[in-house]
Amino acid sequence: MKMGMVGLGKMGGNMACRLVRGGVQVVGLDHSAAVVDEWVHSAGITGAHSVDELLAQLPSPRILWLMLPSGAITEQQILMYAERLQPGDILIDGGNSNYHDSERRGALLAAKGIGFMDAGTSGGIWGLDNGYCMMVGAAPDVAERVTPLLKILAPAADRGWAHVGPVGSGHFVKMIHNGIEYGMMQALSEGLTLLKGKQAYQLDIAQIATLWRDASVVRSWLLDLTAEALQKGVDWSSIDTRVADSGEGRWTAIEAIEQGVPTPVLSLALQMRFQSQKDDDPLGYKLLSVMRHAFGGHPIAAQS
Repeated sequence: MKMGMVGLGKMGGNMACRLVRGGVQVVGLDHSAAVVDEWVHSAGITGAHSVDELLAQLPSPRILWLMLPSGAITEQQILMYAERLQPGDILIDGGNSNYHDSERRGALLAAKGIGFMDAGTSGGIWGLDNGYCMMVGAAPDVAERVTPLLKILAPAADRGWAHVGPVGSGHFVKMIHNGIEYGMMQALSEGLTLLKGKQAYQLDIAQIATLWRDASVVRSWLLDLTAEALQKGVDWSSIDTRVADSGEGRWTAIEAIEQGVPTPVLSLALQMRFQSQKDDDPLGYKLLSVMRHAFGGHPIAAQS
């Protein structure tokens, strides 16, 4: 197969590399020519330095995968490609877009005969070697054509990926996934903070987090990454307490309100992200930043 990847950042570049390893010819485009050239050199992708060059190198019908920040950038690119692609081509949005936007964009492209897939993608900076969890929404014929790519990106051909439903459903499932992630992170940060706060015992939270990785009920990949980060040592005084929220947690809370479904854990975890903008020095917020960096490579803000 031959396909295009637009956006060669932390996720897009590694995904392109994994696809190449799986035998796919990937033509990559990024706003930075230097980034394109680096992936050409390190991963063996074919580089493109303009949209015209990208599209000219893809056989018809084309498959084009966008790995861009959600919001205005993705909107602009989809509208632009809607005018450049041909009937029968497929456009995939692998970023964390709002599922309402994906439904709208899918309808826009369908009117032009262009297939659309919204691909919720989890796996962070570890996906290159471990594979990505792919939650995709699309019409059945679109999903069938993209399935060979999903099998390569996933941890294995028979697991770690699923066509979950129609357009919009992939990003909806990923939104709920990230809402759950907020709750799990908050629970871990609160528990570790309590352990650290018991001064009489002088507990080593790196040791305990590592202990819990084996045979305990709370073992998880998130715990693994947290334990490994703590074992390496953390300069707590250098970490800002403010923890970013990237949008999915808010969308999950809104969805819960619209459905009338109580989600106190997920909602409160989001509220704690807001509170982190005001509090000065709680360990729990810094632990959240350590976790976000461990699984997604999100930057840790320096203490001002």
